[in-house]
Amino acid sequence: MYRKLSIGVIIVIVLLSAFFSYRISLLEFNYNFEEFFPASDEDTEYFNTHRHVFESDNDFVLVGITNNDGIFNQEFLATVQTLTDSIAQLPSVTEVLAPTNLKDFIRDPLMGAVIERPILRYEQPGRYAKDSAKIYQNEELIGSYFSKDGKSVSIFAKTEEYISKEKCDVLAENMKRVVAQFEFDEVHVAGRSVGQSYYVELMQKELSIFVLASFILVLVFLVIAFRTFWGVWVPIMVVLLSIVWILGVMSVTGKPIDLMLTMLPTIMFVVGMSDVVHILNRYLEELREGNDKITAVKTSFKEVGLATFLTSLTTAAGFLTLLMANILPIRSFGVYTATGVFLAYILAYSLLPAVMILSKPPKTVRNKKNNQVFWTRMLRRLFLWVIRHKTVVLVGAAVILVVSIIGIREIRVNSHLLEDLNDGDPLKESFTFFEDKFAGVRPFEMSFIVKDSTKSVFDREVLLEFEQIERYLKDEYGVGFLLSPVTIIKYANKGFNGGSSKYYKIPDNNEECRHLVDQISKFKRADIIKAFVSENQLYARMGGRMADVGSYKVRQLDEGLIAFMEEHVDLNLLEYRITGTARLMDKNNMSLAANMMQGLMIAFLVVGLVVGLLFRSLKMIVISLIPNIFPLLMVAGIMGLSGIPLKATTSIIFTIAFGIAVDDTIHFVSKLKLELRKGRSFVYAVKRTFLTTGKAIIVTSIILCGGFLTLIMSDFNGTFYTGLLISLTLFFAVIADLLLLPVLLLLFYGKKGENN
Repeated sequence: MYRKLSIGVIIVIVLLSAFFSYRISLLEFNYNFEEFFPASDEDTEYFNTHRHVFESDNDFVLVGITNNDGIFNQEFLATVQTLTDSIAQLPSVTEVLAPTNLKDFIRDPLMGAVIERPILRYEQPGRYAKDSAKIYQNEELIGSYFSKDGKSVSIFAKTEEYISKEKCDVLAENMKRVVAQFEFDEVHVAGRSVGQSYYVELMQKELSIFVLASFILVLVFLVIAFRTFWGVWVPIMVVLLSIVWILGVMSVTGKPIDLMLTMLPTIMFVVGMSDVVHILNRYLEELREGNDKITAVKTSFKEVGLATFLTSLTTAAGFLTLLMANILPIRSFGVYTATGVFLAYILAYSLLPAVMILSKPPKTVRNKKNNQVFWTRMLRRLFLWVIRHKTVVLVGAAVILVVSIIGIREIRVNSHLLEDLNDGDPLKESFTFFEDKFAGVRPFEMSFIVKDSTKSVFDREVLLEFEQIERYLKDEYGVGFLLSPVTIIKYANKGFNGGSSKYYKIPDNNEECRHLVDQISKFKRADIIKAFVSENQLYARMGGRMADVGSYKVRQLDEGLIAFMEEHVDLNLLEYRITGTARLMDKNNMSLAANMMQGLMIAFLVVGLVVGLLFRSLKMIVISLIPNIFPLLMVAGIMGLSGIPLKATTSIIFTIAFGIAVDDTIHFVSKLKLELRKGRSFVYAVKRTFLTTGKAIIVTSIILCGGFLTLIMSDFNGTFYTGLLISLTLFFAVIADLLLLPVLLLLFYGKKGENN
């Protein structure tokens, strides 16, 4: 009967695995940074409305070019113009502005006609001296199209709004191809479409690296732990199929692999192994005791079954707490990883027993002179040391707690736009280039509403308010390449007064301001008004670029800006709001930190309920939580002391690590309950639990730590820190389970147990 049932189970698993394997071939990769905007958030909704009125602040590509001998060289500038023309022909590019095609519009004072005049007459070297002098007197051009050192220029290519991933990929490839046709001393390309395409390429490369590294690492640990071919290939097969199944489920549900989900196979490799190792370890122990195969299978699943179900439940709960985040990729990561944990559990309790029944038991397990002797001796010595040094353990824990709290006080919530890329990465070097040579690439955006409907954005009174805001943003906030209604009016005033620099100012009265707006509206560059002012002229935007100084610094700058607005700007006249893509990315880190604390509280509650159901004791709930909260505090302290900031990718590690780390505690207390049911004293029950579960706890922890450590090979800093910090948390957790948990149990229950 058992054989027929096992064969049927394997046939079903093979068919499902074949289907999911086919679906994996249809799986796609995707990275859209806008998915990291806070979902169902007031600021996100406001920004989406704002950019539909005007335009997106991030649909552009920048090309930075350096000529070491100086930019005012005819051959160099002619090549820049050729490149500019080539970029303009690319699909999805709507407009290209470069030093060689920028124009001033000027009204001839004699003829009255409006003419366009190149800012830089690159075809006439004799005029370079005069043109360069005017250029470097114009603060609007320096840091935007011309570098301060006079050795680099920037090409600004505007793209279609809300460009799709497919078009981003095509544009990035075309941009790379076009730029490669020219030889410059130095060339850099940056922008959303280029960045998204680059991220997808990295994700595809890293997914294969992680899977291979995890496979090799787990293989090595299993060989060391079990030293049998049977004890290696069975766990590997179960975990590999669980990865195939969850990737297949993702394909069926139409979910592409994004930046967060590149970690999924690695997590499944190490997390899915835990249940298998505990079951297999118990099965081999039963065989060593001389039991037949069927009895060994039944006993191992009976004794470990509840514990493995509960550990799968708590691990999945740890991932599901990520649903508290209001960021879609993190929520998806939580859902699919939790689903993968349960799929691994299903395979462990279907495929694993079927294989055990259909295959011959390992021959080596009946030899009692094997590594089991080593484990028993080592664990017995460790337990005796813990018993004799309870005070040392408690004092050491107290010292670590104090140091951790000191470190936690130093934690800062901080993030950068390209924080996920390592120094030296080509894309990050390009962004650094634009920060060093030009205004930067971090978008800055503010919106304004004129409260008095009898006035407009172009009233002189309003423009003067804008002007002082602009000056503050440039001088104090650090915004460059800043454009606003003031910029439009000043350029127009200068142009309609013969191009004289002394007219680059706001006109003296409202009539002149309105006249300039009417004149611009008749000119072919009238679309510039629509980009910054609404049709009713009551709603305006101010946009620019700045260095990526980090969200922590930006929050300080925002506080200064708000204080300036309240003190110097007539807020009865203007209503303002700081908005934009960069601000939303910053906000998601702030909100995520708070959301993860809520998720962690839920995880504590789930674990408390699990332990409460097992022991029906509030004291035992507290004792079980302490060894698992301790590692979280230690890692948080390390983050603070080492300057690792709290951000989207590092804040999620606490709930994930807690959900995984608590598995060992549950296995420990579950076995303790079984020992107590046999009528043993509490102290002896703790000892037996320590000796019988110790090996599995250590082996699974080594596999988990090693598996997560493979993530440190990532080129993404977020993935690197996720792997490193979770590994540290799990390492500290196994130390706490083997040292602190027995001490706490004996401290609060030891005397009671001895009296029994």
